[in-house]
Amino acid sequence: MLVTYLSPLTSLYDALNEFWESQRTQRAVAAIILLLYFAALAGIELKNWGVLPPWLAAVTPNSHSWAILMAFTLILGVEVISLIFCISDSFSRSVGKQLEILALIQLRGAFKELGALQEPITIANHWEPVLHIALAAAGALLIFIALRVFMRLSGKRMNTHKPTCIVYVYSKKLLCLMLLGVVVVIGVMHTVAFFQTGQSQRFFETVYTALIFADITLVLLAQRYMPAFNAVFRNSGFVVGTLMMRLSLSAAAPLDTLIALFSAGYVIVLVWSFNHFLAEREYGRTAADCEDDKNSD
Repeated sequence: MLVTYLSPLTSLYDALNEFWESQRTQRAVAAIILLLYFAALAGIELKNWGVLPPWLAAVTPNSHSWAILMAFTLILGVEVISLIFCISDSFSRSVGKQLEILALIQLRGAFKELGALQEPITIANHWEPVLHIALAAAGALLIFIALRVFMRLSGKRMNTHKPTCIVYVYSKKLLCLMLLGVVVVIGVMHTVAFFQTGQSQRFFETVYTALIFADITLVLLAQRYMPAFNAVFRNSGFVVGTLMMRLSLSAAAPLDTLIALFSAGYVIVLVWSFNHFLAEREYGRTAADCEDDKNSD
């Protein structure tokens, strides 16, 4: 009965997911970001010439590096939407996507430091921003390597009983739709606030906070269908890892990079430990356990 009620919503989710992940949509989004990047560069240059209307000049930055930061912010926004759609697949894929976003955030932080350099760009008497750029770039590279290791280790998945698995998947898709609506509302509110004040808003920090609550909801949902200790510990550990990723966004450089690297290392050790524990349980199963499985089939 519950599946019948959830079916229209899950169909909507599947349609949105298929539309967003299509190659045509991704190419269109990439083209829009490129056009906005050129438009931002042109707007900044026109402001420096003093030809922009006063209301537009008030919210237009002076540094051309802001256009780079804006482009990477939009790319991160695209990745956040893809992350939301990943939530319905598995915990491991969701965490992997968050590691991708974390790596891009580190690169975005490197470009953000360009704003501290004078134009034309020179490093004379500006060694501190250069060091921050180098550290953020190194952190992004290490997180990228950690992502590949994590994806190799996260091949094993917990299986649920088929009759309840459908309801579990439908529940996750419904959660994704709710989270997508929340992110869209946050994005609109922060965009309006930016044009009203001219100040950058903490969009990704707010989104990651919402993601933490969504992850905790997923843990509670998963516990109903996967109540085993190892599954609960693994899923809860992933939430701790994403919490550390969220805290890294609020920290100042270079502490943000160190926290981000710790969170990446933590989820790697977690999934390795889980796989090792699961392998031991599977290897140590008794004939009676196997016989019980046959009888249950």
